[in-house]
Amino acid sequence: MNSLVDTSHIQALDSAHFLHPFTDFKALNAQGARVMTEAKDIYVWDSEGNRVLDAMSGLWCVNVGYGRKALADAAQAQMLKLPYYNSFFQTTNVPAATLAARLASLAPTVGGRSFEHVFFSSSGSESNDSNVRMVRRYWDLLGQPERKIIISRTNAYHGSTMAGASLGGMSGMHAQGDLPIPNIVHIGQPYFFENGQPGESAHDFGIRAAGWLEERILALGAHKVAAFIAEPVQGAGGVIIPPATYWPEIQRIVDKYGILLISDEVICAFGRLGHWFAYEKFGYRPDLITFAKAVTSGYIPLGGVMVGDRVAKVLIEQGGEFNHGYTYSGHPVACAVALANLDILESENLVGRVRDDVGPYLAAQFAALLDHPLVGQAETCGLMAGLVLVKDKASNTLFPADLSVGMVCRGHCFANGLIMRAVGDRMIIAPPLTITHAQIDEMMGLIRLALDKTLADARRSGWLEANL
Repeated sequence: MNSLVDTSHIQALDSAHFLHPFTDFKALNAQGARVMTEAKDIYVWDSEGNRVLDAMSGLWCVNVGYGRKALADAAQAQMLKLPYYNSFFQTTNVPAATLAARLASLAPTVGGRSFEHVFFSSSGSESNDSNVRMVRRYWDLLGQPERKIIISRTNAYHGSTMAGASLGGMSGMHAQGDLPIPNIVHIGQPYFFENGQPGESAHDFGIRAAGWLEERILALGAHKVAAFIAEPVQGAGGVIIPPATYWPEIQRIVDKYGILLISDEVICAFGRLGHWFAYEKFGYRPDLITFAKAVTSGYIPLGGVMVGDRVAKVLIEQGGEFNHGYTYSGHPVACAVALANLDILESENLVGRVRDDVGPYLAAQFAALLDHPLVGQAETCGLMAGLVLVKDKASNTLFPADLSVGMVCRGHCFANGLIMRAVGDRMIIAPPLTITHAQIDEMMGLIRLALDKTLADARRSGWLEANL
């Protein structure tokens, strides 16, 4: 592809007017933003004509790949028919009602719990704000208004609104804006590589890490705890995959104390882990499911909450008017695009393909990276994967944080045609579900190239012994 964009002109406009999310504005203005102009399949192009393999699916969202005419056609057709109408004042629209029913049909019943209702938003952040409102309203209606506390995990990501950032466990976000807001607390994350004890098995660690939830419930008083929220696999925290024992023990604990369970599947739903929803893969029974991103493959903003029957029944039968919602709740164009996106996921069996084909193939190729001198861990779950850069493989000693080795590696990725994200010294990917075996091989070659260049930098800078 060839773009006719004047890079310097767009960069000047960008620096003068566009405040980017999660960005050091001054630093970006000094170097100029990379201008992305076109995309097709799993690749994006910048204004200089460089092709880049997008191993992050945009921001975990472009599950069906770029350039899908069917999604553009769905948006155009709906814009020409009914571009917008609100869902306040006892009104609905065809795409919103149809999508709600479609999502309800895709969410499997586990342990007798089903999901027949959807509350729409425009993003995962808004959806988690809605979760806070619904959870507290639920307990108010049951005559237990003291149940206000929501427990989350450190290094979790649940959005960047006031409630979303508070639910998340990112210290950098909490340091700005006087967060978290009251009645949101955190426990440790189930990261065996970092938190496992010498001689402890992953099996035992999973149970111990889940036990941190029970300890916090007892310390706070179970009568004050409303819900526990967690990502099935932590995404922005670095693709933290919990041991197999973790989720069953979490389920036992929330059942024991009667608290609600919120599964934040903004990243993990719609095929990312080889299932429509990740709770099915891990076998737990949430009461609320947060979704966004891949419901439209990122082509247009849409989010929402799958509301389990336990909560929905109380809100509907006892709640009266629920004083919460958004201008764009059930936006007809977004819902039309989501329906077309689900059609693609189903007709091309992308969910099953991740589970049975490309997911296992990626797992085998990614595990082979363990032979690299810098890689201390390499693991996958569906089409999510993470590796840890280490100074010493024998002891899994990390590099000093101030060296920012992950960002060095990320720089080599970008410079050589690969988008791979760095979370500290953990390098992560989540490519489109359409990726082929050949494209996985291409991606792995680019990852190895970036690792080799990072290793050369480490040796040249004296961060490693010369023989490593």
